[in-house]
Amino acid sequence: MGRNYQLFSFRLAILAILPFVRSVLGGSSLAQKPQMGWNSWNAFKATVNYTIVQDVMERFDTLGLKEAGYEYVLLDDGWASYNRTSDGYLQANATSFPKGIEALAEEVHAKGLKLGLYGDSGHYTCAWRPGSWGYEERDAQTFAGWGVDYLKYDNCGGFQSMTEAPQIRFGAMKNALALSGRDIFYSVCGWGYQFPWHWGGDIGHSYRMSGDITTSFTNETECQCKTAYCLNTGYAGCSVLTIINKMKEISKYQTQGHWLDMDMLEVGNANFTLYQQQTHFAFWAALKSPLIIGADLSKLSNDSLAVLTNKAIISINQDALGEPVMYKEAHSKEGLFQVWAGNVEGGYVVLLLNEKSYPQTVSLSFASLGLGSPQKVVELWSGKTLQDANSFNGTLGSYQTLVFRVQT
Repeated sequence: MGRNYQLFSFRLAILAILPFVRSVLGGSSLAQKPQMGWNSWNAFKATVNYTIVQDVMERFDTLGLKEAGYEYVLLDDGWASYNRTSDGYLQANATSFPKGIEALAEEVHAKGLKLGLYGDSGHYTCAWRPGSWGYEERDAQTFAGWGVDYLKYDNCGGFQSMTEAPQIRFGAMKNALALSGRDIFYSVCGWGYQFPWHWGGDIGHSYRMSGDITTSFTNETECQCKTAYCLNTGYAGCSVLTIINKMKEISKYQTQGHWLDMDMLEVGNANFTLYQQQTHFAFWAALKSPLIIGADLSKLSNDSLAVLTNKAIISINQDALGEPVMYKEAHSKEGLFQVWAGNVEGGYVVLLLNEKSYPQTVSLSFASLGLGSPQKVVELWSGKTLQDANSFNGTLGSYQTLVFRVQT
């Protein structure tokens, strides 16, 4: 009876504090634009170490990533020891990070960058490091004391992860971070479980809307949920095109400062064609998803680097209005091509996607989208200005996306 009463009281306390937490988030400048950075998981899984991070920091400069706007260096699962200290505190894996996290944060900050860590809302992380359930305040204070700037908070968690609602688990850490005394970006990684576009904005600066992305562009065997509203919304690998299609239903829930996270970028980390990489990056940018590189930076091709540092496409993602594009069903043909459009400063942006593995000829009237009378239209990948600002008629290659910036 006493245990049940304590749990009930705890849940009520977390729900009561969420409006306060939302006000704290609203007063922060951390997430006025989608975050940009690099994360270790896609390329290195749980083997991230100091040598890898040191190389990443150098390549942020030499590859022009810092200049392009990327600022977060994010250590995913594997940075921590398998055990807490004797008095219950998180600690770094002494072999992988012999100087500890505080010293690493100082190095990252000295480069003009920001450091992020990974945690979990249950008893364990996905790689069986200690989770933060029941340790939220202690761990938040630890992160703040180390100088951490960003927390990715996962959903693997073990027993407690499935017995408490995600609003409770993720809300507990949000409350703890808000009271830590340091501005820490909070990235909720709940895999789209229990439809977080209806509640995630009250908790995180960003929140995941689907299962993990894979290195497949179109086909997958694990992602049973091909739409956003699906009962099976747990941990599952989804292709780039499936994640794009899920956003048809939910991009309207995107709000400035609380970004729908389409997961890390596979640009440079998968065997994608140039057109597929451009499509991947263009949709993440235009839908205002965080732009988090998942590749091994030491192996980036020139094409992949050019995609990731394209200033015109990044400017769409970082546009001051913070509005995502919306799927234009009336202008699209299901299974053949997609049209998406949304407002940006000075006009609007239009994405035209060929869903097929073969070229298609497509026509589109910009004025028919109802977003304003076009005065000038520039296709951003090529940098070319259309001679006819009113419409486009041309051929798109296999899985190619053209991005038009329309001035009104």
